[in-house]
Amino acid sequence: MAWMVRRAADLDSGRDSALDRFRTVRARTEALAAPLSPEDQTVQSMPDVSPTKWHRAHVTWFFENFILGPFDNTYRVHNPAYGYLFNSYYEGAGPRHPRPARGMLSRPSVGEIAQYRAHVDEAMTALLASASTEVWQEIAPLFELGLHHEEQHQELILMDIKHVLSLNPLDPVYVPALVAAKRNAIAPLDYVEFDGGLRQIGHEGASFAFDNEGPRHKIWIEPFRLALRLVTCGEYRAFIADGGYRRAELWLSDGWATVRSEGWEAPLYWRCEDDDDWSIFTLGGRRAVDDDEPVVHVSYYEADAFARWSGKRLPTEAEWEIAAAESDVSPSGNLMDRGAYHPQAAAASETKLQQMIGDVWEWTASPYMPYPGYRPPEGTIGEYNGKFMANQMVLRGGAAVTPPGHVRFTYRNFFYPASRWAYGGIRLAEDQ
Repeated sequence: MAWMVRRAADLDSGRDSALDRFRTVRARTEALAAPLSPEDQTVQSMPDVSPTKWHRAHVTWFFENFILGPFDNTYRVHNPAYGYLFNSYYEGAGPRHPRPARGMLSRPSVGEIAQYRAHVDEAMTALLASASTEVWQEIAPLFELGLHHEEQHQELILMDIKHVLSLNPLDPVYVPALVAAKRNAIAPLDYVEFDGGLRQIGHEGASFAFDNEGPRHKIWIEPFRLALRLVTCGEYRAFIADGGYRRAELWLSDGWATVRSEGWEAPLYWRCEDDDDWSIFTLGGRRAVDDDEPVVHVSYYEADAFARWSGKRLPTEAEWEIAAAESDVSPSGNLMDRGAYHPQAAAASETKLQQMIGDVWEWTASPYMPYPGYRPPEGTIGEYNGKFMANQMVLRGGAAVTPPGHVRFTYRNFFYPASRWAYGGIRLAEDQ
């Protein structure tokens, strides 16, 4: 499998901890859904958003379709209709319910989805315990992919329900906000220098990575400088005040057309209460914009326009990865396990890169394309990443709603350039 490379002995020895990890990941999904009512879990607020109960069912279908069906000849499908309802985009798995109409599925109920999850969990537990070494070695890469796939949907559950709740005039609270302790004044927007030359990027080794993270390959870069921290709401507020959304010269053509057609005047979830008094909707409810926090929920078009207004540019994904790998960057940060579900202000620092992991996904100037030598895996599972390598942009670094341990310096997230409901933010770069 292209998802990871491991010796057979390593795969077999990992079975001992596989069940614990399976239970942990599956339980986290249920914990994220727990604050939501059945009504909350059924709403679809736009075509890109999926109802919470659909996410819970889809990740369950993934294990049923790709592991239980092919490898457990005693398994009985919970409900044959679910393959049509909860297939996302796998053409090889057969027809599926239209994505924009997922919110029309009032049935099966939230309770029936819970029964489906329990049925598949029981079958997966039995299969992990009984599979021969040979079968386990076939299952293991798919099993780990399934866990990482569910973690991706855990992030989507929070992204999507935030959009759903934001459209409710009551400004409902998903969970009470965890207020971080007030930090010292953030550092000025300074830069770290990196030398140019021949480098290597991309994943290699035995640890898990998605297929689109490799193969590792050489790339030439020119000397560049990367901002110490993320762009803040206060800095973005200055862009708005300077007419940023009214100045066509700052925008790419498609971006300017989108600004005009969508009526954008500020990041998603911002609302102007009075003059320059902005509020923001968060999963902890609506509150005043904090100028020290990183700006979030901006599109690639907005990130690019802000960079142009600043006299800077967005980094390429190669620059971002090289900077992370060559700096003393922690692999952890403000991720889902912090429970804030919102970016936090950077600690003061004049020399060290801040906020590289967590807080917001950072837009890069790189289109989502295959690396040299990339080949998607054979079969239906090969539809996971490769077929989306067109018309989207790469983001790096993870966000405040990304599960802990899920991201790596090589992780390539991708969204269409007009997407704003994702936790997208901005880090600036410039040529030396």
